[in-house]
Amino acid sequence: MHQRLLAALVCAAVLSTSAAHAPSAGDRDAAPDIPRLAADRDAAQEIPRLTDDRGRVLTLRGWNVEDKTHRGEAALSAITERHFRDLRAQGFGFARLLVFWDDLEPERGHYSEAYLRKIERVLGWARKHRIQVLIDAHQDVFGPVFGHRGIPRWATRTDGLPFTPHPDDWFAEYFEPAVQRAFTHLYEDPDLRRAQADMWRVLAGRFEDHPAVIGYDLINEPMGEIAPGEDLPTAARRIEREQLTPMYNRLADAVRSADDDNWIFFEPTPIVGEGVPTGLGRIEDPKAVYAPHFYNTAMEAGADYDPSKGWIEAYESAVTLYPRQYRVPVVVGEWGPLNNSLPHMGRFYRDALAFLNRYGSGWAGYVWCYGGGYCAVDDEGRFRTNKDQTAAPYAPAVAGRISAETFEPDSATYRLAYRARGGPTEISVPPRPGGWRIDVTGRARNATPLLPADRATTARVHARPGAQVTVRVTPRTPR
Repeated sequence: MHQRLLAALVCAAVLSTSAAHAPSAGDRDAAPDIPRLAADRDAAQEIPRLTDDRGRVLTLRGWNVEDKTHRGEAALSAITERHFRDLRAQGFGFARLLVFWDDLEPERGHYSEAYLRKIERVLGWARKHRIQVLIDAHQDVFGPVFGHRGIPRWATRTDGLPFTPHPDDWFAEYFEPAVQRAFTHLYEDPDLRRAQADMWRVLAGRFEDHPAVIGYDLINEPMGEIAPGEDLPTAARRIEREQLTPMYNRLADAVRSADDDNWIFFEPTPIVGEGVPTGLGRIEDPKAVYAPHFYNTAMEAGADYDPSKGWIEAYESAVTLYPRQYRVPVVVGEWGPLNNSLPHMGRFYRDALAFLNRYGSGWAGYVWCYGGGYCAVDDEGRFRTNKDQTAAPYAPAVAGRISAETFEPDSATYRLAYRARGGPTEISVPPRPGGWRIDVTGRARNATPLLPADRATTARVHARPGAQVTVRVTPRTPR
C-alpha cells in the first residue's frame, strides 16, 4: 500500500476516535472568558516555557526563511534583507533559517567558508531588524542524491536499493527503499555519526556568540526505514526511540562542545502530524526544545479544513504528551496549509492559532516568501488570503508568571495577566488602521499607551516585583 495513503488512513482512524470527544462547533466559536483562559493557562503551565537570560518568559512568533533553489556560489541568494525588514514590519520577531549540510560540507572534512559567510550575512540582517533566528539543518528526502537538499552525496549510502522519483507527490519519495536505507546508515554508521556531529560543531562554534541566534534545529523532519510487517505509526515510534533519541543526544553533546548557551531544538518524525504520540526518549540537555511540525495529510493533498473531524484536537492531545512528560518547552517549527483560500481556511487559521498560542512557546509559519504556493505574502508584500491572521498583538517577553493570556479575533483584543518578577515586559503589535491602545492595571507603568497605526511597535511595561499586572490591548478607531 502507498505509505502516504496509509498515513491518511491512520489520520482518519485517529480523528474519528477523537471527534466523539471534540467540542461542538458552537462551543469552539464562543469567545473564551478570562476564568476559562486562566484554567487553560494553568494546564499549559505543566509545559515549561522558553526563557531568556533574565528569566523572562519568551514567545516566538515568525516564519521560516529559506532558499532551496540556489547552491554553491549562489546559495542563500534568494534571501535578502527585505525578508527580515518585512517580518519586523508586521510585528514578527522570529525566523527559522534553513541551511544545508550539502552546501556547508560538499566534501568530507572540507567546510565552505563562503557558505558560513553567507549565513553570517543573513544573520546580520536579522540582528539589524531584531529578529531571533533558529538555525535549521534542513533535509528534504535526505538530499541531493535524490534530487533534493540536505545530506551530502558523500554521506548517502543506499546499498544499491532502488529509488523511483514521484514528481507529483515528493513526500512519497521518503518511502523509497534507497531513501529509507540512507537514513539507517546516517543513524548507525560510526563515521557518518561523527561527520554529522562534526558539522554541528562547526556551525555552533561559528555562531555561538551571534546575538541573532537563539538556537539550533538538529535535523528537519527526520524519517527512517520501515521494517517488514510494521505499520507506519509503529515504525515511527521505533525510529524515534531507537535511532533519533541517541542521535539527538550525540548531536546535543557536539553542540555543547562549542556552545553552552543557545537552545537545542529537536523534532519527532512527521507522523506526529496525524495525531500519533512520539516515541522519543529524554534528550539530556537543560535547554532542549521539542519542535514538532503541524501538517495534516489530507489538507496537504488539497482538502479543505473540516472542523468536525477533530484533527486539531487530536494533534494537540498527541503533541503535548512528550513535553509534559519530559518537562521541555514546545515551539512548532513549521505549519500552514498549501491552499489557504479554500472556504474553511479562515476558520482553520482561527482554530489553529488559538491552539498554537495556548500551550506552546511559539511557532514559525511556512514560509516567508513573495508569490504563490506556501508564501505568506504576494509579490508586493501583502498578506495572502487568511495569512494576515498570524499578525496579532502578543507578548514576546513577560517578566513574571503568566496566569491568563488571550487574543479575541472578533474584537482584536489582547489580554495578558501576570505576577511580575521585575524587568520589562514587552508587548508587540502589528500595524493597523487607527493604531492601538494599551491599558495597564496594577503597580505597573507603560510609557506609550497609544501606539501608531503605520508600523509594528513594541511597548514596554515595567512593574514592581510581586505586583499582579493586567495588560489590555485594543484597536483604536481610525479617524
